[in-house]
Amino acid sequence: MLVKRMKRFSDIDPRSWEHPADRAALSALKQVPGLDQIVKLLVTVTTERSMYLMHAASSIKISNNQYPIVNNIVQEIVETFDWHFTPTVFITQSPFFNAHTFGVNEPCIVINSTLVTSLSREELKVVIAHEMGHVMSGHSLYKTLIWLLANISIKMIPMAGILIMPINIALAEWDRKSELTGDRAALLATQIEDPNFNVLMRMAGGSDLTQVNINELFIQAMEFEERKSLLDSFHKMLNQVWMSHPYPIERLKEIKTWASSGYYTKILEGNYLHRGKHDDTYKEDIRDGFEYYKESASSSEDPLTKMAHNLGVGLESVTSEISNKFTDFIKNNTKS
Repeated sequence: MLVKRMKRFSDIDPRSWEHPADRAALSALKQVPGLDQIVKLLVTVTTERSMYLMHAASSIKISNNQYPIVNNIVQEIVETFDWHFTPTVFITQSPFFNAHTFGVNEPCIVINSTLVTSLSREELKVVIAHEMGHVMSGHSLYKTLIWLLANISIKMIPMAGILIMPINIALAEWDRKSELTGDRAALLATQIEDPNFNVLMRMAGGSDLTQVNINELFIQAMEFEERKSLLDSFHKMLNQVWMSHPYPIERLKEIKTWASSGYYTKILEGNYLHRGKHDDTYKEDIRDGFEYYKESASSSEDPLTKMAHNLGVGLESVTSEISNKFTDFIKNNTKS
């Protein structure tokens, strides 16, 4: 049996695969003076240390002698991305289909035990690479900011929940897009689509993959998209406004689209950004994020999305007309 030779991405920058909406939001957050330093300090002396000690006392820390298969997978992923840091990985006892990342200075990955016992090796690699994607993109810092806003501020400041609700909604939207970035990292780590699809099928309820058909699930995703009445659209929006992850069928569609878009192939061919060898592109990141939402809205058949898009286009047209009239008025009065 031939073993597939994995492509190694020497000195790759995570921005090469990050979702544009994720990258734009991160760039905007990084422009807030002192925000990252403040949150990093809070996380380092409180949450990060506490979580590490808790897992060190109650979970299994992987090594060459403890869960060596998982340890080998982590080493493979670190080598594939030519990453400078190997995160500590814990296996914790839990029946829930989940994994997460915590920490800033020395991020750790926590994998629930049910994943280790129920997933194939390649599927487990998908999960670990997804979490590694969060580590490489620096998501832990801002995911902790969401937690701080949702918990500490509400308890300490009267009416804080109402005041920061718009911020929380915006951060939840970023949180969901950051998961799409993690999915892209997983595809690059495995370099084959099937195990990525399998994990999402399992997440949607397909614990026995012999009873699930990937083509049927794509049809189901299309049926979901085709529910386009105003009431359906409203419920779709309400159902996920506070969710930290997109729906599995949406993630399935997104990763399939990205794999077929050409960007994935370019990275496999070695055409990607290298760490420390490109200029700061804050404005480009914001523009790319804006273009992503603009294009998504203009091509969407969802009535609420179309309504918002048409309103935005209308306002843009009116604003442009007012600006032109004002400019003409200034020019005419200046001449006289």
